[in-house]
Amino acid sequence: QVQLVESGGGLVQAGSSLRLSCAASGRTFSIHAMGWFRQAPGKEREFVAAISGANTYYADSVKGRFTISRDDAKNTVYLRMNSLKPEDTAVYYCAAKYGSAGYRPNEYDYWGQGTQVTVSS
Repeated sequence: QVQLVESGGGLVQAGSSLRLSCAASGRTFSIHAMGWFRQAPGKEREFVAAISGANTYYADSVKGRFTISRDDAKNTVYLRMNSLKPEDTAVYYCAAKYGSAGYRPNEYDYWGQGTQVTVSS
């Protein structure tokens, strides 16, 4: 089993930055890829970014503004979010999976509880 705990969400103004963290514990050695997803009210959960080894992947909507990174010594994955927009408002979830990175929520095996990000205009 792998446990994931997100932190770092909050209420910010448009144009601001936030950094989300996802701390993993348990059988983390078996995890190959980590991802961030988000879900806005009334919408489906959508892919934001993923990291697998040295490779990173981004949704078009966040490319150039968000950066995913990992610190293996701390078993932590980060999502740096710059130039935030009101449409980035959502609950952000960290996810982990075996094998290579994926873009669909149902590809991931473990999920955190989510952290709210609200961007005001």
